[in-house]
Amino acid sequence: MAVARYTGFAQALHWLTVALLCLLLPFVWVAENFPPGPVRTLWYLLHESTGISVFLLILIRLTWRWRHPAPPANPRDGRLLRLLAGLNHGLLYAVLLMMPVTGYLMAGQGQPVPVFGLFSLPGFPRHEALGILANRLHVAGQFAVYGLVILHVAAVVWHVAIRRDGTLERMLPEQRP
Repeated sequence: MAVARYTGFAQALHWLTVALLCLLLPFVWVAENFPPGPVRTLWYLLHESTGISVFLLILIRLTWRWRHPAPPANPRDGRLLRLLAGLNHGLLYAVLLMMPVTGYLMAGQGQPVPVFGLFSLPGFPRHEALGILANRLHVAGQFAVYGLVILHVAAVVWHVAIRRDGTLERMLPEQRP
């Protein structure tokens, strides 16, 4: 039975987003373990620049998805399962858009925010209350990303190992025998 797949471009955007998300956390963990100075600044630059890249990728993904709808769901998936999957995807998109915005609101206070050293996003005047709120939202968003990604991966494992229904194949290139 042929599996309805996402477009190759949508697949590439998905896996590129996954790769960048896998880099974001180690970058900030490393940065946090260095004393203030140029090495710490470099790791934060990588974290912030990668976060901005994820933001742009999510905007591209949403635009692509708007123009190229997802393939039809597996007919075996009931209404509740489709609703839960859609909710998880929607929340992931929302949080992955929110995280770079709150990161920028933290990093851009009083200074420009360099992006991979190629250009800088403009800074803005310091605002302590905004910085505190952005930090709290960023930390909460971090845990939301963890939870939503764990649910997403757990659902994939369930589809692959238990249901064996080809759901993962929707996000993989077609395999030739």
